[in-house]
Amino acid sequence: MQSYNHLYHLLETSLRQMNDSFAAEPKELYDPQKYILSLGGKRIRPLLALVGCDLFDADPSEALHAAMSVELFHNFSLMHDDIMDQAPLRRGSTTVHEKWNTNIAILSGDAMLVKAYQYLANSGNAKLPELLKLFNRTAIEVCEGQQLDMNFESRTDVTIAEYLHMITLKTAVLLGCSLHMGAIAANASPDDQQRLYTFGKEIGIAFQLKDDILDVYAGNEKFGKQRGGDIISNKKTFLLLKCRELANAEQKAEVNSWLERKDFGKTEKVQAIKKIYEQLNIQTISEAEVQKHYTAALKNLEPVSCDPQKKKDLLLFAENLMNREY
Repeated sequence: MQSYNHLYHLLETSLRQMNDSFAAEPKELYDPQKYILSLGGKRIRPLLALVGCDLFDADPSEALHAAMSVELFHNFSLMHDDIMDQAPLRRGSTTVHEKWNTNIAILSGDAMLVKAYQYLANSGNAKLPELLKLFNRTAIEVCEGQQLDMNFESRTDVTIAEYLHMITLKTAVLLGCSLHMGAIAANASPDDQQRLYTFGKEIGIAFQLKDDILDVYAGNEKFGKQRGGDIISNKKTFLLLKCRELANAEQKAEVNSWLERKDFGKTEKVQAIKKIYEQLNIQTISEAEVQKHYTAALKNLEPVSCDPQKKKDLLLFAENLMNREY
């Protein structure tokens, strides 16, 4: 987005410098880190840390160490999540554990987490305790969310409320944390810090729900992950849970049959589940849930005391996230 060009430039320059600073040996430890960071992605989380600082007319470089720590933590979590999910693709490329092996991916990810703390420690001494407290709380919540997600794999009674709580922890709190860190770096008021955190959290929930929808309905090959991967792996997404809630006896029996099968054709399974989704209008219902959390986010941003034009830029950025097609 053009209004954030200067922030993207600051971010990408810092990421290149960070990548160049990684040790050369042992290459099995550091090459996977360089690889996953080089895959790009939307850089939403580190960008939001800079945005959260820039909103209050502070120098965004004040939040740069926090932004780097968030990006390192996020990629560490992706590396480990891909192992747990046995995912073959990340951002359209081979996942680290597939390109190297599982042990290398685990250890390289561990080292990325340590690097995240190293970068955060370079924040100003006056702000470091507050930043560290927020970062630690968020990191634990992300791990809790991932464990809940894994617990759901063996449960047949997961509720929509439980699912929304899980994605709040696994995905949404890190977006809230990013904006909150930026606001801390800018010396924003405690009320505005909390409003931005809640805005980011609600956007994060909406973002994950949108991701669930795109996993099934993305209209092009830019999505970067295995199409219908959530259906293939029996992920308890909002779509599946709402489907099971609304399905009649015959539809529920067919869905359960697919969930219980060990041997199946992936394409056949995706098409069969999608057909039931379409019968129950699941895509439209899911889009309405996205809008619900997006609206809650906007209500929290509205009273934030900051540059009105920069607030408009953040609103446009959030709108683009919600309207993305991949």
